[in-house]
Amino acid sequence: MTGRVRAPELRGRGWLNTGGRDVTLADLRGKIVILDFWTFCCINCLHVLDELRPLEQQYGDALVVIGVHSPKFEHERDPKALAAAVERYGVHHPVVDDGDMHLWQQYAAKAWPTLAVIDPTGYLVASMAGEGHAEGLSRLIDELIEKHTADGTLHRGDGPYVPPPAPDTLLRFPGKAIELANGNLLVSDSTGHSVAELEADGETLVRRFGPFNEPQGLLQLPAEVASVAGYDVVVADTVNHQLRGVRLSDGEITLVAGSGRPWRSAVDEHPHDALAADLSSPWDLAWFDDKVIIAMAGIHQLWWFDPIKRTVGVYAGTTVESLRDGPIPDVWMAQPSGLSVGGDRLWIADSETSALRYIEAGVMHTAVGQGLFDFGHVDGPAKEALLQHPLGVAALPDGSVLIADTYNGAVRRYDPTADTVSTVDSGLAEPSDVLVTSTGDVLVVESAAHRLTRLAPGAVQSVTGERHRTERPPSPVAPGNLTLDVIFTPAPGQKLDTQFGPSTRLEVSASPPELLLSGAGVTTDLTRPLVINPDVPKGVLQVVAQAATCDVDVEFAACHLTRQDWGVPVVVTPDAPTRLPLILRGMDEA
Repeated sequence: MTGRVRAPELRGRGWLNTGGRDVTLADLRGKIVILDFWTFCCINCLHVLDELRPLEQQYGDALVVIGVHSPKFEHERDPKALAAAVERYGVHHPVVDDGDMHLWQQYAAKAWPTLAVIDPTGYLVASMAGEGHAEGLSRLIDELIEKHTADGTLHRGDGPYVPPPAPDTLLRFPGKAIELANGNLLVSDSTGHSVAELEADGETLVRRFGPFNEPQGLLQLPAEVASVAGYDVVVADTVNHQLRGVRLSDGEITLVAGSGRPWRSAVDEHPHDALAADLSSPWDLAWFDDKVIIAMAGIHQLWWFDPIKRTVGVYAGTTVESLRDGPIPDVWMAQPSGLSVGGDRLWIADSETSALRYIEAGVMHTAVGQGLFDFGHVDGPAKEALLQHPLGVAALPDGSVLIADTYNGAVRRYDPTADTVSTVDSGLAEPSDVLVTSTGDVLVVESAAHRLTRLAPGAVQSVTGERHRTERPPSPVAPGNLTLDVIFTPAPGQKLDTQFGPSTRLEVSASPPELLLSGAGVTTDLTRPLVINPDVPKGVLQVVAQAATCDVDVEFAACHLTRQDWGVPVVVTPDAPTRLPLILRGMDEA
């Protein structure tokens, strides 16, 4: 810190989990406060919620976590949608609705998620972007507790959190659904932390499997594979970062893939032991190319899993969060969340790019979608059509595809022959999956309504709709020479780990590629000279930075990897700054 900075006041459109009252910094005086800038579409933000929970328990009477919800998508501005997300993801701390991005700008956030730490006297003492900060935060909190206990400025006691009433429904935020051979339905009851088997009516409970931790994708294996593997259904146990097998005859559940540790480092092209591999928020599953394909939402990739050989590996994607087609695996995706097989094509709901994509003959294509920050509800020619954060997809026998267009509350249809998009139904509550049954019925997992909904046959609407771009303010940059500076300070008690070579890595690319005249590529230096094309008025800089650290003065030192992806929207402006700083982890320099 070069100077003590007062934390800006917490002003928003409203508050959740406080019993209806607003919270001010004066109310929090005497407590250590972590502000968690998040948006509920962002998988990295959901990871941070999981990382903060142990800290909330450990330091409960000294620490207050405040969620600051600064939305990316238009749907996320809806206060009812935010309230549903707070329940869906088990957020057990106060949340301020930063719908106009006021606090985002006041605290100079540049990425989802961003964490800001305020000391008991109301001063901002640290800011960090991305996930993987639990260890560093724990050390920092210990230091603050020691200092402010000695100073008499730490006041232990209850915080402002007031739990909402507990709901009671058969399903709670269901995620995905499949049809079993007997005609029953299997539904991932995500907030119920179980998998529910229902009769064909979608309402009568037969039995439950679990517990899981916010499960999502389901896949019934081919019979010949299941007989060897010893289980019938694969479940994406999303928050546990694992896959589990369910044997339908007796309900036995078996761990089949995932160490339980969240992914932190790249995997090479070779097969890896499934149980030793670190997965990252597996969100959906499909049987394609004679293996299980996993939508690995947490790292913007597809992985494969072989249930016979019990191995896993990368199928498509580089972990760069963006939209780029071409031969797999060297493609870019952004939180793939839905999979469906139609003929020789694997269809993908690529949620953060609001895109419908597919893989055929080893090549990735985009059918609908324009980029990370372009979304809306527009029908018509596929090149002009827009979706908004779709989570599910279902291939139809005629070659067309139904899309659970989640944040538009709609089911859309893509016709590859006419290359057009239409709206089948709308007014749905966050549809997260579409299931076409063996009898031709279409069921929608209407997640925020906690039910399965049967679509009326033949219903098609035409929606002119609106186009949107994220309201996140772009960073002005100067044309010509620009210095990209990723600021990294090891957490207290850690140092950069150079025992196996360089401890840092920086990868830079741009969309459109023409934005960068030079500076793209990978180096081990966290500072990079770039040259910005003066003829490209705006674009997105894709930055992936990571740093390896280890504990200081410990006999068996633990190693840590901090990693963050930024999609930084920029506008090229004369006389703009010639330096673009991004904080990976470290002290706020405001």
